[in-house]
Amino acid sequence: MRTLGVVVSIDGARDPAASLQPLLDLVSAEMAGVNRIILDKAVSDIELIPTLAHHLIDSGGKRLRPMLTIAAAKLSGYTGQGHVRLAAAVEFMHTATLLHDDVVDESDVRRGKASARRLWGNQASVLVGDFLLGQAFRMMVDVGSLSALRILSNAAAVIAEGEVMQLSAAKNMGTTEDEYLAIINAKTAALFSAAAEVGPAIASRPADEQAALRSYGRNLGVAFQLVDDALDYAGDSARLGKSVGDDFREGKITLPVILCYRRGNDTERDFWQRTLSGGDIRDGDLEHAISLMRRHKAIEATLERARHYGAIASDALAIFPESAPRSALAEAVAFCIARAH
Repeated sequence: MRTLGVVVSIDGARDPAASLQPLLDLVSAEMAGVNRIILDKAVSDIELIPTLAHHLIDSGGKRLRPMLTIAAAKLSGYTGQGHVRLAAAVEFMHTATLLHDDVVDESDVRRGKASARRLWGNQASVLVGDFLLGQAFRMMVDVGSLSALRILSNAAAVIAEGEVMQLSAAKNMGTTEDEYLAIINAKTAALFSAAAEVGPAIASRPADEQAALRSYGRNLGVAFQLVDDALDYAGDSARLGKSVGDDFREGKITLPVILCYRRGNDTERDFWQRTLSGGDIRDGDLEHAISLMRRHKAIEATLERARHYGAIASDALAIFPESAPRSALAEAVAFCIARAH
């Protein structure tokens, strides 16, 4: 049975599609090139590799991270073509992490359809993810920027660390908010940060501009993940691309859960221990979890934190002069927050 949560409205929220449109318009020509590279580099004589890779590549993701790479390069005045190849590398890194994530999380659904691990198994998913990472690094080398290679290879290592951190915290109701933020800084925000930073890096912009876009990407990534966390308990399945409550069913300790657990009484904490730590989920438990979220305003608190990180991301752009790329990047922050409307 599919369960719907309560859709939480944010004051002043905008239509997500409208917020993203300036970025889509700005990068449309380059993203066509990114898509061509993705199709070319997902090819292999081993039939299972392109079959499994395209199952996820073609599944309707917005490709926000490579769009950030293109936009940040434009903001930095870059005039070459390396940003297109790096954007494709960023998308391959993201796709690889999704394949690996689904194995670690034992997820059966991704973007509204059966996950690759469910269709082809864990081993194939991990290995094809590794293939995509290898292709990503080939593209980085082709660009010939040591700075870009350093930024993206560091992100790959940090993402892997984040996965291990999450595994260590799995089903642990003692996880603190600081510990959880460290996990999403590594797992999610690191690639957002790197995607934005490589633009000024290949344009050889000053260190303060590179640091500004690195901060923009990192804080945008944290905001993006926190909104995702909230939507799992207070969203619309059709727009989420997954069933509401997937995180709950998979026993994930996310920020709304951490806040609800801290704010609850002993009986409520016993409920979270039974369901998330113990994996004993019964009929009606998701509905009860959502009711506890409402009682303790855990969703609102999570979204308030998302707005906080979104504001930091927007402020990071202030050192750049007004321009279409700067405006589009600012609107991307609005898009991430508006998804909760």
